[in-house]
Amino acid sequence: MSFKRLDPEDFLVSADSIVAPAWSDYVSALFYPDFYKSDTQQASVSGQYYINVYNVDPNVDPSAEIQFATTYGDVLGSGSLLYNAGVVGLSPSRTVYGQLVNLLLGEDEGASFRFGGPSYNNEYFWAISVNRTRYKQSIMPGSFQLQLRGTDWNNKYITDNSRITPTVDYTPAGRRFTLGSGSFGDGVMPAGSTEGVYGYLYPDVGIIILNCAAIATTDPAFNNVFRSFNANENAPDKLRQRIYGFTLQSQETVASDFVFCRARNAEFNYSVNPSFSVSASAGSILYNDFIQNPATYITSVGMYNDNNELLAVAKLSKPLKKDFTKEALIRVKLDF
Repeated sequence: MSFKRLDPEDFLVSADSIVAPAWSDYVSALFYPDFYKSDTQQASVSGQYYINVYNVDPNVDPSAEIQFATTYGDVLGSGSLLYNAGVVGLSPSRTVYGQLVNLLLGEDEGASFRFGGPSYNNEYFWAISVNRTRYKQSIMPGSFQLQLRGTDWNNKYITDNSRITPTVDYTPAGRRFTLGSGSFGDGVMPAGSTEGVYGYLYPDVGIIILNCAAIATTDPAFNNVFRSFNANENAPDKLRQRIYGFTLQSQETVASDFVFCRARNAEFNYSVNPSFSVSASAGSILYNDFIQNPATYITSVGMYNDNNELLAVAKLSKPLKKDFTKEALIRVKLDF
């Protein structure tokens, strides 16, 4: 084993953007009926707030994995049971509305979603929260495409406008893109829309907000039916039931630390292991060739700190012969 101190120029940090399919089994698109829910979860308290959506039926298959969750928010608290019949407006849907406003718009008291301008304050919305393990660092803008089930939605898609917008909006939750009708990043609203845009994509937190009113103008089947008070409408599950296709890709930046380990012609040609060339009994050289023409085989590289503590080991795919006629440059890559 031989040691050599690395120089500052032997280190290089690089960052690469990795794009991959978001859903389980390395697929980027899910289609109806592959949007399953857990009956146990829906019947629990959490089912009043959101519904987890799985790639396979969790009621029969224990390998089912959560892909995303659907929910419904309402500033007036309609569409769900009141916490207390004597306190109007306080219900799970009101809580969801407040939570998403705080997360996406900041803690500005009285803030509300505006789907396209000051006149489009909307009191209710659907939302999709993509599971953290699915979108990793962020949703890849331009990879989002949602197809709903409905008479007028069979050949229409909801997507973001990341490919065609000249600017990017920034919010307390990071970037925000507008949703419209189109294909993979070229979403636009139809001319004459009176209800504003279809919603917003917040790729850095994995959340999609859908404007119920704008979607309902495109298809009457989506008319809001949740504006009843102190009644359990199963509102979070209504969106799951309406999804026909959902395409998404994840994006993450992987930082890599490259360490260039150089073995010059005069270095690492001998071994400090006595059994390598010295007789244990006589203390003599076993192989005369090692006197004038030594050779070693590099099999691994160990990375040590100044306290002589081993931090990482890099293994070569095959032994690398080293003698006075050869130099070696081994690039070690550390991902983090």
